[in-house]
Amino acid sequence: MPLRRVAQVASSIPIATPLRLGWALRERLRRGYTKSDLRSDVLAGLVVGVVALPLSMALAVASGAPPQNGLYTAIIGGALIALLGGSPVQVSGPTAAFVVLLTPISARYGLGGLLLATTLAGVLLIVMGIARFGRLMQFVPYPVVSGFTAGIAVAIALLQLKDFFGLSVGSMPEHTPERVLLLARSLPSLRWQELLIGSLTLAVLVIWPKVTQKIPAPLVALTVGTATAYALARSNLGFHVDTIASRFTYVADGVTRAGIPRALPLPILPWEIPGPSGQGLGLSLSLVRELSGPAFAIAMLGAIESLLSAVVADGMSGTRHDPDVELVAQGIGNLVVPFFGGFAATGAIARTATNIRYGGRSPIASVVHSLFVLAAVLALAPLLGHLPMASLAALLLVIAWNMSEARHVIHMVRIAPKSDVAVLATCFGLTVVFDMVVSVTVGVMLAAILFMRRMAEVSDAKLVSAGGQYAGVEVPNGVTLYRIDGPLFFGAAQKAMQTFGEIGRESKVVIFDVSNVPALDATGIVNLESALLRLRSRNALALIVGAQPQPRTLIDGAELEKATGVVMCDDLPQAFDRAEGFMDTRTHSQAAPPVRGD
Repeated sequence: MPLRRVAQVASSIPIATPLRLGWALRERLRRGYTKSDLRSDVLAGLVVGVVALPLSMALAVASGAPPQNGLYTAIIGGALIALLGGSPVQVSGPTAAFVVLLTPISARYGLGGLLLATTLAGVLLIVMGIARFGRLMQFVPYPVVSGFTAGIAVAIALLQLKDFFGLSVGSMPEHTPERVLLLARSLPSLRWQELLIGSLTLAVLVIWPKVTQKIPAPLVALTVGTATAYALARSNLGFHVDTIASRFTYVADGVTRAGIPRALPLPILPWEIPGPSGQGLGLSLSLVRELSGPAFAIAMLGAIESLLSAVVADGMSGTRHDPDVELVAQGIGNLVVPFFGGFAATGAIARTATNIRYGGRSPIASVVHSLFVLAAVLALAPLLGHLPMASLAALLLVIAWNMSEARHVIHMVRIAPKSDVAVLATCFGLTVVFDMVVSVTVGVMLAAILFMRRMAEVSDAKLVSAGGQYAGVEVPNGVTLYRIDGPLFFGAAQKAMQTFGEIGRESKVVIFDVSNVPALDATGIVNLESALLRLRSRNALALIVGAQPQPRTLIDGAELEKATGVVMCDDLPQAFDRAEGFMDTRTHSQAAPPVRGD
């Protein structure tokens, strides 16, 4: 069947879910999918697969899981999320940002706990997508994202120093200060063999992109590092470095073997995987309760990173994404992959950028990347076992450096307002010292407080008394014009009402010019109603001029006209006419003689 006909058939399949799962793929097929598009997707997918293969193993090891589990995440999660997702060119899989969150979970609960936490996070992501939380993620301030991302990068780098230097370190502490002290005390155990291979790999990773970008630097660097380590180990120099095969084993047909298995795992319940005690964790309410906090952290980070990656992808490729569909797809992916040995997956910015750079045009590219990783597992597993741990550590050090965006952060510190710099520094420090959840929570709260402060500062109110000029028109006698500028919300309402208190009792008409009030909240409406009732109590007329849609909707909903007698006017000339009519009526009624009865 021709590709065009396939595209027509696929695009005609009805969508059963309100969130339109598979929206990105369907949209691409609807616009036409040619042989040229397929060739571009295959090429891009193969390149991304080359990058993802060692990176997935390195991230699994850094997270406290066997290397093959990272490969399973890329294979199943990458394909499933791409087919169901809302971003056309995004590639999902294990990412460096998760390492700091997953490492303590693995240390405490083992692989089974890690997979169960991922499952729970998948459920939370699905709920977030169904609840349409995708578009709310855009309200996370950029300084918060930059701060915790840079903090995570520092934490990742510290975790890699053990293998890079070959230090004799047991389990790493959970918090950064303790990690630094432990690494410092372990420096005398440094092994020059590990440092040599790690430094060689690092040098190639840094230098190779300056030579050419046609061949991915990780492929070249890891090949050089592995070949060098293998050649020196075969010599009579007593050279030895830790490799995947020397550190990790698996059981097949009752036999323990070194390296990674040449097959996909059979489906398994995550809670039946042995924990640190060697026994299955079991599924219980208490365990779910214990893992709910880590699961929430995984879900939040996954949501932020996947949607941030999708935004970056849109900017690079000129596409658009559906954030809610993407969240649901990420949730389904994270719900499914643990039953096949995979752990937390999300949109990977680096792999997504590589996909776009090499011509990826649809989710098919991500599927090809997953198939390549699968083929590598089935065909190259014994060779992958020779990868030195120091080389994988060097790869993650480069990933951490790129993730930190140090140059951009320094530039931002120089040009951004001091309040934004304070938020960035706070999030960075909290992420390094504590964790991402504390960092994001405090960062968003601090950013919100500083934002409200800025909005309160730009909000203003002023009075124009009778005889004064306003908008080129003289304010009539007995009339006071009260102008409010900026949003009238709880942070600024008190300031505005202080100015209102300066209105004298001689004012018979008060005109509220709210044409420059873009937004009104409950506090603002309560304060406004109080002011209107005070005017009514002294028989003064209140007029509201130029209400914008959101404030007008709230005013109508509160029934202020009925409750306070305020009159709504479209513009100032109409308000002045009503004011003069009211003043004439009051003057006439006061001048008329009383009528006496016979």
